[in-house]
Amino acid sequence: MSVLQLHTFHIPVMGIGYTMDSPVKVAHLGITSVVSLLDDMLMEKLREFHSKQMGISFQSISNKVEDFRAERITAFLNLMDSMVKEKVDEMKSAIATKKEELDKYFDMLPDASAIKQRFNELKQHATLKELKQWLQSNIHPGDIDVNIMTKIDKENYNSNNEKLPIEYNDAHAAIRGFAKSTLESAVVLSAGMSPKLYSYIEKWDDFYPNAKGIIKKRVTIKVSDFRSAMVQGKFLANKGIWVSEFRVESGLNCGGHAFATQGNLLGPILEEFRANREVLTNSMFEALTKALKSKERECPTSPPQLKITAQGGVGTAEEHQFLLSHYGMDSIGWGSPFLLVPEAVSIDDETIDRLAKAQEKDLFLSNISPLGVPFNNLRGNTKDDEKQRLIDLNKPGSPCIKQYCMLNSEFTEKPICTASRQFQRNKIEQLKQQLPQGDLLNKEIAKVTDKSCICVGLGTAALKAYDLDTKAEGAGVSICPGPNMAYFNEKVSLKQMVDHIYGRTNIIKRKDRPNLFIKELGLYLNHIAEKVENADETDTKQMDYIDKFIGNLTDGIEYYKQLFSQKFKELNINKEDTLIALRSMEKQLEQTATRFREMMLQPA
Repeated sequence: MSVLQLHTFHIPVMGIGYTMDSPVKVAHLGITSVVSLLDDMLMEKLREFHSKQMGISFQSISNKVEDFRAERITAFLNLMDSMVKEKVDEMKSAIATKKEELDKYFDMLPDASAIKQRFNELKQHATLKELKQWLQSNIHPGDIDVNIMTKIDKENYNSNNEKLPIEYNDAHAAIRGFAKSTLESAVVLSAGMSPKLYSYIEKWDDFYPNAKGIIKKRVTIKVSDFRSAMVQGKFLANKGIWVSEFRVESGLNCGGHAFATQGNLLGPILEEFRANREVLTNSMFEALTKALKSKERECPTSPPQLKITAQGGVGTAEEHQFLLSHYGMDSIGWGSPFLLVPEAVSIDDETIDRLAKAQEKDLFLSNISPLGVPFNNLRGNTKDDEKQRLIDLNKPGSPCIKQYCMLNSEFTEKPICTASRQFQRNKIEQLKQQLPQGDLLNKEIAKVTDKSCICVGLGTAALKAYDLDTKAEGAGVSICPGPNMAYFNEKVSLKQMVDHIYGRTNIIKRKDRPNLFIKELGLYLNHIAEKVENADETDTKQMDYIDKFIGNLTDGIEYYKQLFSQKFKELNINKEDTLIALRSMEKQLEQTATRFREMMLQPA
């Protein structure tokens, strides 16, 4: 665990492979990043690669080992931990030979950073011995955080085809792999609450606070609103587990899977966190105290640290600073823009080039994910091209070589993936028996074949970046940038990106980028218009959902009217132009609401 937070931004998890080894690239520079724990096969390949680069022995972990998934995860995390610590130790002691990295470390810190200012002073008058002593206490790495998608908790079977106990499920094994590692960092739990998985965390001592409130293995939960934070925070606190961070992510203005809220916009959501942060902390701490006492564990006398962070669509230094100062956020996640920073992520040149050229029309919300959740996509990515070639050859679907999304049991007793060749053949045959030849049948078949093998495609770029073998996976790359990607149009260095975040330079060449709140509002307006257009007025639950959605958007627009009128300077926006755009969007919502009311009045 970092002794202090050096930077006011973090790099969230991106895809499966894009940030899988980001810590070995940026952690020694004080930057926190998040590693996906989904693909243990990819971890093995990257562990072998980095071991060879370091000249240390590599012993593969066979899938015949009883707990191979957890062991692979632990081994990979331990390797990264040791690599980062070695780099930091070298910077602390080898001042002369590591001067470039040392200067880079301090140059990238925020200008207001006290240790940055002190370092610059010491360089002028301190002796080498004094400088070394000071560095020993004041250089700290960024955290090596990990991500687990709670929805991807596939059951597993032994060699006799017997179902294994729940602790061998994919997400459970990932928790175990992290728990047994040497890391002192956080696990970011995303994609919704999983009571069984959350309960499994109780089994590991490192997740509990000590008497001083220090926690070796912290829990971060990605949430979409305050209510979710309160529910999940108290659920874990009742088990003696403290949530150290709630990570608020925009429902639609983000990368990867998009979990749309019920029309709740980022600004009003953060406002609620700001107003009720103390209530959240005290409520959780009361439950935590009772739980720890009942378990006869050490109990801190005051609440452990609780961070509230935000991410999704942030693109300028002004937006970054506004979220920190106005809403009191502790850190801001910058995701998609870092896909253009090969110093920070593992990505191949071809994919960087496609991303740099992407415009708004090339970035869209797709239905390709086997999880059945809307998924941000880049038009013309090589994995989708590969998928289309198979469809054209009348061989839709992919060979399921990684098997992480085997969650559908419509046709089989043992679940399979909806992007697999086996599922798609069965489903297409079923549709042909149920529907007559024609447009409807073709439309339904297209929905089936749209599913893509993203658990392979999202890791391939990392292999290509290091020129590793992709024979088993294929060369197709899936990529899932958020809409904000359209405004970043060239490959940049890590220093350039960090300077952009802190307002020391500007890498956005376009002049027409909308404010992040306006952009998100536009995405939600299009989303609800589509929902209304395709709604079934006989579905009461769906009608209630749309009604609440429109109401929340209406409230959100009123909130932004006041915010933009009062805070336009801090946001560096033109007040009048922004309010005009907001009124235009309000009219768009009124048109959608009118269409919805007309549907409600139609006789059944």
